[in-house]
Amino acid sequence: MTNVLFGTTLFFYFLGTFHYLLFFINQRESIGKVGNIATITAFGVHTLTLIYQMVNLGHVPMTNLKEALFFFSWAIVLIHVMLEFRYKIRIMGAFIVPLAFIAVLFSLICTVSTAPVPEYFKSPWLGVHATLAFLGYAAYAISFGMGIMYLLQERQLKQKHPGAFYRRLPSLDLLDELNYKAVALGFPLHTVAILSGAIWANSVWGYFWGWEPKEIWSLITWLVYAVYLHARLIAGWRGRKASYLSVIGFLVVIFTFIGVNLLMPGRHAFN
Repeated sequence: MTNVLFGTTLFFYFLGTFHYLLFFINQRESIGKVGNIATITAFGVHTLTLIYQMVNLGHVPMTNLKEALFFFSWAIVLIHVMLEFRYKIRIMGAFIVPLAFIAVLFSLICTVSTAPVPEYFKSPWLGVHATLAFLGYAAYAISFGMGIMYLLQERQLKQKHPGAFYRRLPSLDLLDELNYKAVALGFPLHTVAILSGAIWANSVWGYFWGWEPKEIWSLITWLVYAVYLHARLIAGWRGRKASYLSVIGFLVVIFTFIGVNLLMPGRHAFN
């Protein structure tokens, strides 16, 4: 049953990705609507899959890389769907939905260890800490997509004869605003995730901070986005500088989320 749900989710995200990219190329509204419907359908199946896993496993499905990637992709699409509904910018699907599709694809490829889940992973704190962290990371992914769109649109505008992408992308002001709003959403979620993780660690091991690789890189990620917000609100960074920083920040997120867990030992390493 789980494999069927996983496969169905992947299939509809593929359809969504394909049609959003096709919509980006030819701007036919009917194709964009298909991309939107396919993505919402995938999100619905995705949600059912997570509920099914939770009921069968008896805990939040975030204890290994397969589960974490699957939940991360769900969080990305959740925020994307809300933004598309709020701002009616269908073209953002071409930059956001492929991220979710890739995450689900890799989650299917991942092998799962047969080792038992550590007892501390069965704590209710897992759901609180991990959910907040992934929602924060998902907001950063949206910021990444907005940053890429901004840089692409700015390049089009600098040309003497702007290409076709110029008419297909939102204005620079709107992209810059959405970039900032995504970080402004992700940063407090990320902050509370770190605090809840510290409380969880103290309840299990008797200390709030252990300077493990994942903790250090999570702090580095937090500092990168703290610099983003400081530079924007205090130093007035906008536009290109802010977009580059959001792209760099998301690369740090990916390393913190996947690279650290795979390359550096510690209690945060996935099974």
